[in-house]
Amino acid sequence: MSEELTCCYLGPHGERCEDLVQEDGFCYWHDDTQKKTEIDLRERLEKRAATGRPMVGFSLRNVDLQGVNLVRHGSSKGYQLLYSDLYRADLRNAHLFNMDFTGTSLMKAKLSEANLNCSTLLETNLLGVVLDGTKLDNIRWDDAIRQEKLAYATKGDRAKQRDCFEQAEEIYRNLRRTAESQGLFERAGRFFQREMIMRRCQLPRLSFRRFLSKVVDLFCGYGEEPVRVVIFSLIIILSFAIIYFLAGVADGNSVVQYSSAISLEKNMITFFQSLYFSVVTFTTLGYGDLSPIGFTRAFAAVEAFVGSFTLALFVVVFVKKMTR
Repeated sequence: MSEELTCCYLGPHGERCEDLVQEDGFCYWHDDTQKKTEIDLRERLEKRAATGRPMVGFSLRNVDLQGVNLVRHGSSKGYQLLYSDLYRADLRNAHLFNMDFTGTSLMKAKLSEANLNCSTLLETNLLGVVLDGTKLDNIRWDDAIRQEKLAYATKGDRAKQRDCFEQAEEIYRNLRRTAESQGLFERAGRFFQREMIMRRCQLPRLSFRRFLSKVVDLFCGYGEEPVRVVIFSLIIILSFAIIYFLAGVADGNSVVQYSSAISLEKNMITFFQSLYFSVVTFTTLGYGDLSPIGFTRAFAAVEAFVGSFTLALFVVVFVKKMTR
């Protein structure tokens, strides 16, 4: 290709576009000064995608692409529209199955009733995007969206960091509601967790509300991870079992307690007795065959309280997950 036909745009990895250049040295798709309002714009984009050449850095702000069909039939790999600008683009009823939007801005784009199933939305800006009725099954998501990553990377500017966290919370809330409306409850739960974390990060670092929110997150993942409650319960039971093993509990007229004077085997039996006592105390069964003595009474009372609270919470979290 001759030099005068080479577009001046360079992709994120230094690749050069091979589309025909205009007077300013950029091709039609990379010229961000030209308003793309042509009647045949949808057909032109579909034809450009069909060439198979990567669509990188396209400037498609405020374009009307209602009903555009960018599905790559007969191939397991869809078309790529990477690191492009689709700010306020109208993509209602668009067919975007298996599309790769890595790095693209869909900020305030209208995607109502569009098909995004199996698409890739890594590093994609989803702030203000309209997703009413949008199909979002089997999407490849980031572990953390762009605004969240930017917030964590922003240091020294608390106002900017908080603004990024607020944007991230808004995006996660929008995605959560859309996922719930489509019955994608596992994904909705994930978005809800991230939404709550973003809300927590906006609170003052040393505030009680932030501390309490962190505890709830660690304890049960904001109600989305019952397994955390189980793990916490096992840790509590084991911790108190060690206390009872060292401090001793009463077994009738004798004391069950660690002693360096007895064999390892007998100490192991003693430990399992302490573990048994910890389990029945945590679950508030209270068979009465073993009982606390001395200051272990205080530990037993604390474990019983924590156990009753934890078991009740587990039921609530488990039922919440299962009734979905």
